[in-house]
Amino acid sequence: MGLRRKSRELAAQTLYALDFRELDPEFLEYGMLNSYPELLNELAELEKLQNSAPVVDFADDLVKNAIINRTEIIQEIEKHSEHWSVANISRMDRGVLHIAVYELLFTDTPPAVVINEALEIAKKFCGEGAVKFLNGILDSLNKELRARESIEGLPG
Repeated sequence: MGLRRKSRELAAQTLYALDFRELDPEFLEYGMLNSYPELLNELAELEKLQNSAPVVDFADDLVKNAIINRTEIIQEIEKHSEHWSVANISRMDRGVLHIAVYELLFTDTPPAVVINEALEIAKKFCGEGAVKFLNGILDSLNKELRARESIEGLPG
């Protein structure tokens, strides 16, 4: 397994664990940003990754940015998940989705890599129907993003 996949797994697990924290809804983003480093470090320790700085650093970047861009990520997930609100998606599925949607929206990582990594992580950590469900959302979002890019790339 590659270092980046391990980072993505660690990031998704951190978001999953963070979902169990009782945080003040009024200051949710602030609470999440303050709570996640401890969780990330605990999970890294459990996985014996505390000496693997690149893995932990990339996971930290993914979690922090998924939290910072949480509102937009949730909007995109809800737009592309027919008849499902984010609150009804299982916690681990939601963690994987948040990381993947963040990467699709805000990074230059090739979409095929992002989607494949998310599906592999879902196979490992999520329930039976999760892979198909996540693939549907991520594929729909990717198609929309590519369509936007082609429209924006047209001479005006």
